[in-house]
Amino acid sequence: MDNRIEKIVILGGGTAGWMTASYLAKALGDTASISVVEAPAVPRIGVGEATVPNLQTVFFDFLGLGERDWMPECNASFKLGIKFVNWRTGGPGEALPRTAGDGRPDYFYHLFGLLPEHDRLPLSHYWAYLRHHGQIDEPFEYSCYWEPGVMDALKSPCWPDGRPATSYAWHFDANLVADFLRRLATRDLGVRHVQDEMLDVEQDGRGFVTALLARSGERYEADLFVDCSGFRGLLINKALGEPFLDMSDHLLCDSAVATAVPHDDDEGVEPFTSAIAMESGWTWKIPMLGRFGTGYVYSSRFAGRDRATEDFCRLWGLDPERTPLNHIRFRVGRNRRAWVRNCVSIGLSSCFLEPLESTGIYFITAAIYQLVRHFPDKSFNQVLIDRFNSEIEVMFDDTRDFIQAHFHLPPRMDTEFWRANKELTLAPQIQEKLAMYRAGLPINQPVVDVSTYYNNFDAEFRNFWNNSNYYCIFAGLGVVPDAPLPSLAHRPDAVQESGRLFAEIRRKQRDMARDLPTTVEYLRALHGE
Repeated sequence: MDNRIEKIVILGGGTAGWMTASYLAKALGDTASISVVEAPAVPRIGVGEATVPNLQTVFFDFLGLGERDWMPECNASFKLGIKFVNWRTGGPGEALPRTAGDGRPDYFYHLFGLLPEHDRLPLSHYWAYLRHHGQIDEPFEYSCYWEPGVMDALKSPCWPDGRPATSYAWHFDANLVADFLRRLATRDLGVRHVQDEMLDVEQDGRGFVTALLARSGERYEADLFVDCSGFRGLLINKALGEPFLDMSDHLLCDSAVATAVPHDDDEGVEPFTSAIAMESGWTWKIPMLGRFGTGYVYSSRFAGRDRATEDFCRLWGLDPERTPLNHIRFRVGRNRRAWVRNCVSIGLSSCFLEPLESTGIYFITAAIYQLVRHFPDKSFNQVLIDRFNSEIEVMFDDTRDFIQAHFHLPPRMDTEFWRANKELTLAPQIQEKLAMYRAGLPINQPVVDVSTYYNNFDAEFRNFWNNSNYYCIFAGLGVVPDAPLPSLAHRPDAVQESGRLFAEIRRKQRDMARDLPTTVEYLRALHGE
C-alpha cells in the first residue's frame, strides 16, 4: 500500500505560508498536492524585513533562483551586518551615535564575515592579546574585518558583474516576497491558492486534524497540515491545544510601532541594518531603494503606546497624525512542540523572538528545511516528529540566549527598561559562553571557509551563532576578556606574525572601500533603473 503523504494544506499565506508552499512543492514534485488556504482579510505583519546569509543557499538556490531572479521583484537590497547605535550611552533615541565614555562614537558592527584564522586560532584571540598588552587600540570589528570600511563608505558587497566580495544577507519588502513566491508557486510549481477563512477543524479519534471547515462551506482535507496562521496559532494552539511557552522572563520587548519612510537615494543606501537604542527598547532601520522600513520595538511595561509613538516619530521627524503607523503586539517564546500529530507550525505560529538579529526569516527557512529532512508518511513516525521538535527547540533557545545578552550586557542604566534587563537571569548556556569569552577561550569551534559553512545546513541550523558573532556583540557592548588566552604567552612568534594579518585587513579595508561600487549604483543597475 502506498503510504506516502498525498495532500498538504497550509493554513495562512504571507511570507511563512508561501515560502513553505514553494519549498515543499519543489522538494516533493508532483507526488503530493499542496493547497494554501489564506484568509484575504488577515493583514500582513511587517514593515521592511532583514535576513541572514543562509537565505540564498538554503532557500532560493533550492528553488533554482539566483539573486537577479528575485531581488528586483522584492525591492531587495544588501545587508553586510547590523550597526548598533547608542547601546552603551544613556539618553533619548537618536539616529546618530553619541560620544561614549572612551571619546569614540557609540556604535559597533555585528558582521556576517567570518573571522580569519592564524596558527589554528581565530584572529579575535590575537586582538584580545595585543589589546591587553596595549599594542592595539582599534575596536574589534575594525581590527579583525575589512567589511566595516565598505559599510562606512556605503559600498555594495558585490562587484558590478555580481560576484560577491564577502558574505552578506538582504533587506526586502516582505509583502513583495510573499507575492513573488505566490506567483511562482501557483504558476510553476502546481500549488493551489484558495482565499477562504477557516472557521473550525475536524479531528479523528486520535486527535489528528482531518479537515478545515471554511466560511465558504468547503472542507479542505489533507494528510498533513502546516499552520502558518501567525500569532493566532489557529491549528497548533487553538485546535490542538499545544501550549505556548512564554519567555518574557528572558526578553522584555513585546510591542512595536512601525512605518516606511521615503528616502533620497542620492544620499546613498546603507548596506546594513541599524539597531538604535531607545529609552524602552530599540528602533530598526532597514534601507531599500526609495525608502527605509523602520519600527520601534519596546516593552509595554515601560512605555505606553502613545509614548512609544511619540518617541518613534520624534526620532525620524514624522507627524504621528499624518504618518500611517502599524501597531503590533507580539508574543515572545515558542510552542512546547512545533510539530504535534499531523500539524507542523512554521513562522509566527511556531515561535517568535523580537527581531533584533533578524531571526524571523531564518526560523522559517530552518523549519521548512527540517520538515523536508524529517518528512513523514501517513504513519507519522514519532521519531521523526521528536527529532524535528528537538532541532527547532535547540535553535530557538540558543538564539533567545544570544539576543538576551544584547540587553543584559550594555553598561547603560539610565532608564527602568535598561535597569530591568540587568535583573533578568541569563540561561546557563549563555553564562558559560560569556565565561569562556572572559577567560580568552574560543566560544565555538571557529569556521573559516565561508562557502563550506553556509552550505553545511545541519551544522548551521544547530549552531548559527559562532565564535565571531559572540565576539562582535560582547566586545561591541564594552565587555572584553579579563585576560588573553594563556597559551598565547608561549607562542610569541605566532603573536608577532599575526601583525601581518592585521596590516592586510587594514589594506583591504582601504582597497575595497575604494574599488567596490556604491550600493545605490549596484542596485540601480540590478533593478534596471
